[in-house]
Amino acid sequence: MTEVVAALIFRGEKFMICQRPAHKARGSLWEFVGGKVEPGETKEQALARECREELAVTVKVGRLFCDVTHKYPDITVHLSLFLAEITEGEPQLLEHSDLRWITTAEIPLYPFCPADTEILEKIAASFGA
Repeated sequence: MTEVVAALIFRGEKFMICQRPAHKARGSLWEFVGGKVEPGETKEQALARECREELAVTVKVGRLFCDVTHKYPDITVHLSLFLAEITEGEPQLLEHSDLRWITTAEIPLYPFCPADTEILEKIAASFGA
């Protein structure tokens, strides 16, 4: 099983989602910024590194919001989603093809990676209107 971390970053009532590049697995689907935990890293360290690498921002990693395990045809991931706050920088598209700030009401407008479905339901239940 692959350990993956992701960030739930809010700006006011909206949260950040990123679109995977078309050439990657699950290409063009939407997801949260993040990635794989490398050997010797804590989940928090991995998330801070991924945010730097993918968005050129510094984040303060907060509490674990939720975690899920999802089996794709090619990989099984254990995804831990942390609340995070950008403390330095403005997000840049270094790896993703697009970035949006959306409300919980806008979730159905975007095709997300299947592993995020359960997480999005929890976000809507926790932060929805």
